[in-house]
Amino acid sequence: MRLPRGAGLVYRAFGAPDAPHVARRLLAIARRRGLILLIGAGDPVLPAAGVHLPERMVGPAWRFRRPGRLVTAAAHSARAIRRARLAGCDAVLVSAVFESASASAGKPMGPVRFAALVRGAGLPVYALGGVNARTARRLLGSVAAGLAVVEALAAPRQPQSLKA
Repeated sequence: MRLPRGAGLVYRAFGAPDAPHVARRLLAIARRRGLILLIGAGDPVLPAAGVHLPERMVGPAWRFRRPGRLVTAAAHSARAIRRARLAGCDAVLVSAVFESASASAGKPMGPVRFAALVRGAGLPVYALGGVNARTARRLLGSVAAGLAVVEALAAPRQPQSLKA
């Protein structure tokens, strides 16, 4: 699957030893394809389009501000969204909207609660967590700024015996 020009990518390395190499490759691909690359806070520092903050790092969001650089944050509640807005974040990724295979997803809030959070946010909100072609339709009335996906872009897993 090829992402459309202008789509955003968030790279979070979580301390992977090859993070600088992967980040440089992603940055080259993003530039070539007209994508927006955000790097997770604490991951390799590159001339990326911006930074994505975990919810716990939103308070000092001002430290990540640079002219022309986006700052987004993870949020799991109305309180976290409000903190991100007051800290000057450009947008938030709210999760988990639906049931997700992610170990950090938590209990899903569902489309009704998500829509209520979007209405009161005061900044662009992207839906994350269990978002795929089937569940995305349930968000049409939410006025979300967009969708953030992980599993929907991942290649189907193959049993070990089928891997080359």
